Amino acid sequence: MEHDFIIKRDVPLEKEGVTYRVALVSLGCDKNRVDSEIMLGTLGKAYTITNDPMDAQIIIVNTCGFIDAAKEESIQTILEMAVYKKQGRCELLMATGCLTQRYGQELLQEMPELDVILGVNSYGRLDEYVERFIKERKRIIDTALDDETVNEGQRLLTTGFGTTAFLRIGEGCDMHCTYCIIPKIRGAYRSRSKEAILAEAQRFAASGVSELILVAQDTTRWGADLFGEPRLHELLQELDQIQGLRWIRLLYLYPEGIYPELLQVMAQAERVLPYFDMPIQHIADGVLQRMGRKTSRKAIDAVLREIRARFPNPTLRTTLITGFPGESEADSEEMRQWLLKTKLDKVGVFTYSREEGTPAYHMKGQIPEAVKQKRRDAWMRAQQGVSWSLNQEKIGRIETVLIEGRNDQYFTGRSKEMAPDIDGEIFIASDRELIAGTYHQVRITDALEYDLLGELI
Repeated sequence: MEHDFIIKRDVPLEKEGVTYRVALVSLGCDKNRVDSEIMLGTLGKAYTITNDPMDAQIIIVNTCGFIDAAKEESIQTILEMAVYKKQGRCELLMATGCLTQRYGQELLQEMPELDVILGVNSYGRLDEYVERFIKERKRIIDTALDDETVNEGQRLLTTGFGTTAFLRIGEGCDMHCTYCIIPKIRGAYRSRSKEAILAEAQRFAASGVSELILVAQDTTRWGADLFGEPRLHELLQELDQIQGLRWIRLLYLYPEGIYPELLQVMAQAERVLPYFDMPIQHIADGVLQRMGRKTSRKAIDAVLREIRARFPNPTLRTTLITGFPGESEADSEEMRQWLLKTKLDKVGVFTYSREEGTPAYHMKGQIPEAVKQKRRDAWMRAQQGVSWSLNQEKIGRIETVLIEGRNDQYFTGRSKEMAPDIDGEIFIASDRELIAGTYHQVRITDALEYDLLGELI
């Protein structure tokens, strides 16, 4: 398995007096990436960071434990990194993140390769645990969960050229969807303080970050625990004033959490993009109820109408789950037809993963994997047609594009309609050298289902 190690931009590999080198593999979501960057920032003060595990005495795997596929990838990655204890210089193999928070004791018993096992709230003592193991050479486990704090710390950005940064505004979740284990892993929802958020955003802008991506389990809920009601709109107003930022993008907006003041601020803000990433999961009311979702098809349709009425060209993105217990063929077909009718810009579809410790695990009507996959394929075929049609309409448009790199033939980048990693790319023909992290005007010349082709103006 190939791994994209967390360090993607140049960092000093030599520091006077430093003996140990640290390599880190980050798996899972953007929130996990933030934790990885905090760990790198912490350890980078005393150790040298490297992207070569063969050269590292300390290897960290920041795991994901959300669904079965993620758990399997995490276990496999740990085993792959354990090879460097025999073939490389590794003296300390550490696992952190959601998998260790959920299965720490089991990993301690079943994976002797691991020297240190830390949960999601142990990063504040990371350097202490590293120093203790180096000195004592005794295995360490700390998976105590504190759901009143949010991990803080100076971060070493890992988004390639340092122009894009993910900014976590909250931690944990109070939604308790019946399929989801996150509240048990990450704890109750708590907002990060406005002061901490703004200070970090200002540091990013001062260091050259121009695209800020706000993340949490539910970004729309920010401030509810601090002020008695959500106040994301107030936070956006202040972030919008930070000089140096160009794009402010929001991910994980729950549709039932979107409120009029938020839309008003997003419409008026100079830097906040009209990019709406709303994980609706399904559209059939019966399925939504069994999922424990606090919304309905009627309410979702109403939110989409309001967004389209307020914004001339909003980007609408969602994620869906097919094969949830009790989902009928009629439910699946309703979802497929809704995709054809509603014409969202971007859609991700996942098959339901039966997770221990969730109410849905014990529900009747569990659906065979083959049926789940068949329904997923049907939904994706429907969306591919929609995406292709919408992209064809973009031919001839001029887009502002953030350059991210190049392949053998083209430069690659993203427009304001494209979030990193989860959306498509624009492939740009240019005789000029385009530097990663810069913005350019590009005319769209052709379109595929998810990607666009363009030429530099």
